[in-house]
Amino acid sequence: MMSKIKKTEMDKEQTIIMSGNYASAWGAKCSRVKVVSAYPITPQTTVVEKLADFVEGGELDARYIKVESEHSVMASLVGSSMTGARSFTATSGQGLLYMTEMLHWVSSSRLPIVTTIASRGIAPPWNIWAEYTDILSVRDCGWIIQFASTHQEIFDSILMGYKIAENEGVMLPYFIVYGGFTQSHTSKPVRIPPQKDIDSFLPSPPEKGWSHLNLDPENPITHGNLLMPQQEYLDFRFLIHDAMMKSKKVIQKTITEFKKSFKRNYSGLTENYKCKDADVVLISYGALAEQSKIAVDELRKQGKKVGLFKLRYIRPFPNEELEELFNSGVKAIGIADQGTAFGNPTGGPISTEVMSLLRLSGKKIKVLPYVWGLGGRDVTVDEQIHVFNQLITLKNKNQYPTDDTFQHGTVWMGLKTGV
Repeated sequence: MMSKIKKTEMDKEQTIIMSGNYASAWGAKCSRVKVVSAYPITPQTTVVEKLADFVEGGELDARYIKVESEHSVMASLVGSSMTGARSFTATSGQGLLYMTEMLHWVSSSRLPIVTTIASRGIAPPWNIWAEYTDILSVRDCGWIIQFASTHQEIFDSILMGYKIAENEGVMLPYFIVYGGFTQSHTSKPVRIPPQKDIDSFLPSPPEKGWSHLNLDPENPITHGNLLMPQQEYLDFRFLIHDAMMKSKKVIQKTITEFKKSFKRNYSGLTENYKCKDADVVLISYGALAEQSKIAVDELRKQGKKVGLFKLRYIRPFPNEELEELFNSGVKAIGIADQGTAFGNPTGGPISTEVMSLLRLSGKKIKVLPYVWGLGGRDVTVDEQIHVFNQLITLKNKNQYPTDDTFQHGTVWMGLKTGV
C-alpha cells in the first residue's frame, strides 16, 4: 500500500502538537506495525481510531482487525504475533481486565507484543479517569511494564518497547502505561524523527518469524499442549522470570542507543531527581511523579534537602536502583501509589514491594506509604509539598500524621471518610 505522506515530511523531524493517545498511535505507525487489533474503550479509543485513519489513508501498511471484545483483541494478536508479525493494540481499565486470560497466553508463548494502556479507575462505581489499579492488577502476568509520564515518552517508549521485547534474550510482551485523560486527551508537542532514522534504530522483525515459535503451514508444530506435573511446566515459568530479570541490561542498552540516535535520555529503569544529597525522598510513578519535581524545586529553594525517585519500570522491578537509594544516606522515604491492593500491608501495591525490599536491605529508614489520585482525584503541587513536609516531620520528630487520612499505617490523601 503506497504511503500518502509527503517524502519531504518523512525525511525531516517533525514537531506536532498531539494528544497522548495520538502519540501512542504515531508510535505504533512509526514502528511499522503489521497488525492492529482494535476494540474501543474510554479513554483509549482515539488510539485505535487514529490507527484506523492511518491504515485507511495508506499511511500505515497494516492489517486492521475489528473484533467484538478485548479478550478477542489479544487472542487475535496471539495468532498474528505467532506468524512473526509486529503486533499492537491499546486498551484501558475494564478492557485490560477482560483480556487477562490472554495476557498469560502472550507471555507464556514469549510473544513480543506491545500494548499501550490509558489507565483508568476500575468499576463499580464507573470511573474513566486516571488511576493505575488496572495495570497494577495484572503486574505479575509476565509482561514488562513501563510508565510513561510525558507525551514524548509515550511515543519514544513504543519504539524502544519493540526493540526490547523483540530482543532474542528477552522475547516478552511490553506494556506502556499512561494516565487516562490527564495524558490521553491533553495535547503537548511531540517530536517525530525521520522515518529512516527510526528504521535504523528499530529494524524489521526476522523474515522467517521468531526463532522459538513460528506458525508456518509448511512446517506445522504443536504448541501449548498439556504437560504433566513432572514435565517442564515449572521450567517454562522460570524461563519467563529469568528473561524478565535479564531484560534489565537490554532495557539499559536500548535507552543508551536511543539517546545516541535521537538525543533524548530516559536514564534507566528509574529516574533520580535531586536525590544525591537528599535526606527525604518521595518514590512514585507516572505523571504525578513528574509533577512532583515542581514540589522538589520549591522546597529546595527553602533549603530543604528533598528528592524524587521516579519508577519508570515496575516489571522488571528496579531492585538494584532502590538498594542504591537505600544506601545513599536518605533518612525518610514516602512511597505514593496511584492504585490499590486491598488487604495487603499498605493498601498500595508498589509501596508494599518497596518496603519488602527495604526490610531485606536491613537499612533503618523511616517510611510513610501514600495512596493518592484514585479515580483521577486531583493532586496539586501544594499537596505534594505537604507530603514532603510530612516526611520531613517524620525524619526530624519520628511523628506520623494524626488526621483521619492516616489509616492502617498509610496516608489516603484526600480521604473524606475516616474509619
